[in-house]
Amino acid sequence: MRIDTIIESERVFTGGDAVMPAAVAISGDRIAAIGPREEMRALARETNGNAAAPEVRDFEDALVVPGFHDSHLHFFHSAVYASALATTFLGESEADCVARMKRFAERRPTGWLLAQGWREYRWNPPVMPTKRSLDEAFPARPVALYSGDAHTLWLNSTALRELGLTRESEPPAGGSYDRFEDGELTGVVREAAAMELMPRIMGAFSDSEVADAYRGFLAKLARNGVTSVCDMSLMAHPGLDFIRDDVHAALLARGELTARVHLFPTLLADMGRFEAMREAYTGPMLQASGFKQFFDGVSSQHTAWVTEPYANARFDGDCGRPTVDAQTMRSLVLAAAAKGFPVRIHTIGDAAIHAALDIFEEARATYGPLPEGRRNCLEHVENFLPDDVERLAALDVVAAVQPPHMTLDPGGPERDLGAERAKLMWPFRTLLGTGATLAFGTDSPVVDVNSMDVLYSATTRQDPATHEPAGGWLASERIGMAEALRAYTQGSAAAAGRAHELGMLEPGMLADVAVLDRDVLSCAPDDVQRTRVLATFTGGRCVFEA
Repeated sequence: MRIDTIIESERVFTGGDAVMPAAVAISGDRIAAIGPREEMRALARETNGNAAAPEVRDFEDALVVPGFHDSHLHFFHSAVYASALATTFLGESEADCVARMKRFAERRPTGWLLAQGWREYRWNPPVMPTKRSLDEAFPARPVALYSGDAHTLWLNSTALRELGLTRESEPPAGGSYDRFEDGELTGVVREAAAMELMPRIMGAFSDSEVADAYRGFLAKLARNGVTSVCDMSLMAHPGLDFIRDDVHAALLARGELTARVHLFPTLLADMGRFEAMREAYTGPMLQASGFKQFFDGVSSQHTAWVTEPYANARFDGDCGRPTVDAQTMRSLVLAAAAKGFPVRIHTIGDAAIHAALDIFEEARATYGPLPEGRRNCLEHVENFLPDDVERLAALDVVAAVQPPHMTLDPGGPERDLGAERAKLMWPFRTLLGTGATLAFGTDSPVVDVNSMDVLYSATTRQDPATHEPAGGWLASERIGMAEALRAYTQGSAAAAGRAHELGMLEPGMLADVAVLDRDVLSCAPDDVQRTRVLATFTGGRCVFEA
């Protein structure tokens, strides 16, 4: 062993509760030891002998923490939407969105026009758009706008024609096409139907354009202190789920993969693709870690599967619906459990959460716990039945949640579900009290991969942009900063099946480190978002420095 790098600071948070003066001695890509500065320098002299002295990085009183781990993002979409290939915006109205697309078209004069981020319930007026406004502005060029929640597409007539959609078209299972009263398509496509179309739209980009977008997104992750991610499938159709392992692998071969990537392709009856990836990617930077599936949609569109009808029901029995038949989901998860593979299921509504927990419970009873270190997860878990809150910890299921999602739709939970059900939405404090594991992420591109926004939202339960509501939404569910840091590091490592080597600064762990310019554990909440990342190390390698 030789010590290659020593990272020193008066403020080191290893993942416990305390901040202390310490030095982190790194050998290769792992932490060799942690202790007082002089002891670590003496260790280097002893182990290195006459070899080269280690690089000593003294960050004075900056806060050194484990590298952040985004437990749930969609790498392909995040990279494309963060690049010059597309644009992103919420918009103030349908007309405002069309005007923004016209400005974007000036920068991208040919090919598909692609955007992401619109949310009609945040507009004035809050009405669903149609193809007519896009047709007027773009009569001969295909335009596709993906909603901010990544569950709905808004297309113009040219796009519909290029995709082969007509008034006679039937949506795939789990999806739908909005129609005018006369049966004509409005241009709004939902859930599985939207996901099915995205590969054909994204196919307009070349592999080199996609690779460049991936490089840009990796740089953005490094600027935010993010050293690991879980790349979650966004299922288009069987066999195609936007997990571009080929791009990740090519970047890895060139030494350009600066964040660890954990692949979660779609769970299908045929597990061959996942098993091939699992055999191919066995190194510390790129691994196939488990499966992803979708059980429902989102509450704002009434596609989340809930037990009782929505408070503002659009029709009798308006409870949303499962995107995958419950019996089909059961068969898929049990088949994965038989092979010891973990599954992560998109569950937002209380009925979806309950059904998924029932399936995990049956799988555990039938096949026993998953092999050591592997964990099933529920993604988003926004709206619980009271008795299901404690079941996550009892079944060893990770709650993979995205703190900035809480305030994306101010007043929306109460509007859609009513005040009583809203009390059990994103119950972080309650979940931790039951012993459950929280794993933090962003669901990027649904929200940006801004690490300080994640920490701010979790600890204040306020919107990162508006800082509303005052005092925090459901303030009793706020958690402390140390708990938030652990969810964003150790919890996410557990979701990836790598808690044994990621998420803490301890001897033997991989040397993933973020250095912050202020102590977020002690600073005022309003100062958290002012915090800058000074440096990011992945496996001891400095991949970003301010």
